[in-house]
Amino acid sequence: MNCKEAKLIDIIAYLEKSGFKAMKTTPKEVWFCSPFRNERTASFKVDIYKNVWIDFGENIGGTIIDFVMKYNKCSVKEALEILSKDIFPIHQQPKIKKPIITYSIKKVTELTNKSLLEYLKDRKINLLFAKQFCFQVHYSFANEKEYYGIGFMNNSGGIEVRNTFSIKYGKICLGKKEITTIKNNFKTVSMFESWSDFLSYLTLKNCIPNENFIILNSTSMIKNVIKIIANYSEIKVFLDNDAAGNIATDFLIKNIKNKVTDNRIHYKNHKDLNEFLMNRSNVNR
Repeated sequence: MNCKEAKLIDIIAYLEKSGFKAMKTTPKEVWFCSPFRNERTASFKVDIYKNVWIDFGENIGGTIIDFVMKYNKCSVKEALEILSKDIFPIHQQPKIKKPIITYSIKKVTELTNKSLLEYLKDRKINLLFAKQFCFQVHYSFANEKEYYGIGFMNNSGGIEVRNTFSIKYGKICLGKKEITTIKNNFKTVSMFESWSDFLSYLTLKNCIPNENFIILNSTSMIKNVIKIIANYSEIKVFLDNDAAGNIATDFLIKNIKNKVTDNRIHYKNHKDLNEFLMNRSNVNR
């Protein structure tokens, strides 16, 4: 674990798991009695949005790394070692509640739109595989025009949509966010963060391997797969080469011992599997 990854750990979750009880919670902050001394009135605040802390009793504060260093009287390296010994939730910045936006799905068809097909070709994704697992979805929001994009179904019936024409609705989920499982009754499962990486894998193989597949649709879904993958004999992981991908992969390795293979070594110089595919010149479309 490096400093960038450590700073993604939710401080409040870390404190609570370490035995410190929250004394007061507001929409913007959580207050604790200071872990550095005995006190009756809470003077230790964690900013929910910024994921930083401040101890008003000593007028000090900082990130989770600063906290672990002070609490354990240790170096940065030792603090990172302490944080890497356990799994903690990633900090999710609270979202301001917005009015519920209703949407309607106008129609679902086979992928035929030239612009959508060109988008897939530009990403070097085999169109036969794309048409097998994706579709074209037309939808609209209240008082807005109709949009369309590439749709990919998740296990809750939600549709992961890639719209190449709208910045506002470029990458959305219509319905509930959830993972997608594709079961083919094999003992090996390959796991991807997005449908584009899944299709890139099939394109690179130029076939559908004798495997089952799990598409997370977001690394925030990583905890949802533990029970699902426990009975597999082999788990091949193809997540992104970024901090969130590192944390999610480490989480799997630590919770499903001796079964998980981190396959990112095959595209270690690229952000994800699709970028790796796009930089290959000898891939059949």
